[in-house]
Amino acid sequence: MEAMREPLPATIRITGYKSHAKEILHCLKEKYFKDIQELEIDGQKIEAPQPLSWYPDEQAWHTNMSRKIIRKSPLLEKFHQFLVSETESGNISRQEAVSMIPPILLKIEPHHKILDMCAAPGSKTAQLIEMLHADMEVPFPEGFVIANDVDNKRCYLLVHQAKRLNSPCIMVVNHDASCIPTLEINSNGKKDVLFYDRILCDVPCSGDGTMRKNIDVWKKWTTSNSLHLHGKGKELQLRIAVRGVEQLAVGGRMVYSTCSLNPIEDEAVIAALLEKSEGALELADCSADLPGLKWMPGVTSWKLMTKEGQWYTDWSEVPSSRHTQIRPTMFPPKDPEKLASFHLERCMRILPHHQNTGGFFVAVLVKKAPMPWNKRYPKLRKDSKLSSSAAHTGGSKEAPSPGDTPHLPPEGSTEKVEGNNQEEKVAKEADETPEGASVGQDAGAKPEGMCGPPPSKKMRLFGYKEDPFVFLSDDDPVFTTIQSFYDLSPDFPKLNVLTRTHEGKKRNLYMVSKELRNVLLNNSERMKVINTGVKVWSRNSEGEEFGCAFRLAQEGIYTLQPYIRSRIIRVSVEDIKVLLTQENPYLSKLEDEAHAQAQKIGTVKYRCALQLCVNPGEPQCPIQLCGWRGKTSIRAFVPRNERFHYLRMLGVEVFRDKQGLGQKRSDGEKDGKEEAEDVAEKDEEQEEERAADKETELDLENGNENGSSESKTDCGDKETSS
Repeated sequence: MEAMREPLPATIRITGYKSHAKEILHCLKEKYFKDIQELEIDGQKIEAPQPLSWYPDEQAWHTNMSRKIIRKSPLLEKFHQFLVSETESGNISRQEAVSMIPPILLKIEPHHKILDMCAAPGSKTAQLIEMLHADMEVPFPEGFVIANDVDNKRCYLLVHQAKRLNSPCIMVVNHDASCIPTLEINSNGKKDVLFYDRILCDVPCSGDGTMRKNIDVWKKWTTSNSLHLHGKGKELQLRIAVRGVEQLAVGGRMVYSTCSLNPIEDEAVIAALLEKSEGALELADCSADLPGLKWMPGVTSWKLMTKEGQWYTDWSEVPSSRHTQIRPTMFPPKDPEKLASFHLERCMRILPHHQNTGGFFVAVLVKKAPMPWNKRYPKLRKDSKLSSSAAHTGGSKEAPSPGDTPHLPPEGSTEKVEGNNQEEKVAKEADETPEGASVGQDAGAKPEGMCGPPPSKKMRLFGYKEDPFVFLSDDDPVFTTIQSFYDLSPDFPKLNVLTRTHEGKKRNLYMVSKELRNVLLNNSERMKVINTGVKVWSRNSEGEEFGCAFRLAQEGIYTLQPYIRSRIIRVSVEDIKVLLTQENPYLSKLEDEAHAQAQKIGTVKYRCALQLCVNPGEPQCPIQLCGWRGKTSIRAFVPRNERFHYLRMLGVEVFRDKQGLGQKRSDGEKDGKEEAEDVAEKDEEQEEERAADKETELDLENGNENGSSESKTDCGDKETSS
């Protein structure tokens, strides 16, 4: 309790997949951390930040300063501005320490197909993307992340977070996690069901572990919060977890986590899931996976208390008048042998006083076999030829689409039918789903002759109407000019290029990985996609007269760079400094070698890529910039915060403190910097609010009334240029 009453210390994480991570770490340790240690603010001595011992490669750090102190203290202004700028450019994430744990326990490999079921606001999703891109030499990892959230507005906050990482392997979708649809992919010419190698199931919870940063939890918390979340909508948290393990591949891992310490939301859900799985799932022992992390084993016994203060130790004690609020799955299993076989002690409870963090619960489940209830439901009593015919003609509206209902078996069900594995069942469901039947049209409609669980609530597809995702054809004339203008290598995956319009001029072009293309093409009517892909080219009509109407986009330069063979100018560190500190420098300001290269690529406006040649003693990270070469000048198309990032890597001071020291920019540019900082700071505060909303959300039917105030931002957002 003493720890809970203290403000939560600030923690930061350096994005691990970028090769700039080592340079940022060096910059932090040698400059910013040295500047702030030994300071005293409001009577509190500021200690030097320390790395989190359990996080790999010193990529996460904690301080003894609260976020409020960092934001408000003039002595920390330079450090604060550094954090805001680097967060906005995607190189640092200000994330709570315990929130970093679930992605590590998933043990992500670059080839894994990953589902993040309740992803907003997106800090864990960002970690998953980073882990996919562990090897920066591979622009398109085989794996991908599908990030889902039930709240349409929060999905745009999720897009904002994911966009900072410029990955072609992320897709944001908008579904209720408890009935997220089963997706199909094309495998060797045949339709196959998509099973995920890794699933993150960070469910909505009462948030009682977040009291240190969300003060409102102290006032709003009651013992009934957990009863509502476990019991609401026929066991909301359990339904989400069940839907997750159904979509998990055999041999895959699913992490179930909450920021609550209440066993009804934690061990009770895991115990119910293990009991229903009949051995198909097991809790993994993760005690050696996070060396240095202090935690407490999961509990094996607990009681329930109502809002009025009544205690119940067993379901048999609960009066029938409370059966709708208190469910049997909220209690520990009665059978001691069964309870022991579950190994609930393998769950991990992180308490605030263990290492000065928030409270957190995490459990890792490994799938050993298909889920048993798939063999308990009678098949759809319908002629298979009729079903097949419906699939080709648009189908019957009554046929359920995969994932419309969570396949939670009724208690005590013993009915068995043909088909003895999950893959057959879900594949059959996919076959019987008519093309064009989207989730939510008739979710919950029960076809004649269909026996099974009660239908779930109708899926609501709401929010902004999204533009379509249209892949370019092999012979699209738009791409022909791009291919010749930039001399793209023959292995460039042009079929992975898409736009957001069927008609009219294409304003922006994006790229996704081959695997995400497969998912998009085979599930366009089955899921609501909010955003996917990374922008690689933007239309600039002035360029048409010079052979190509599309210029390179900075967001996608690291994705495109391996394939571009012309229009590249190799520049020195001094050239980069000129390009990033001056708006339109004359070509003559470049060093001789870069000047000569620039002259060769044309005499009037041309797009180009600027590539830093690294020499010993200079920053050992690649710097790729998009540029525009005019008649006598050259310009780098790089967003403001990214400019600041590159300049810091090159040792240039880019901010000034309140006393006016260290000024490196004109007053006008300073104003623009402050505006960008204010926007980033507002985003950060909104993210905290959204996280609090997520933790205390009790009414998913009505959505989050205090949803993100982000305006609609899709893949077609205009690039920010300096």
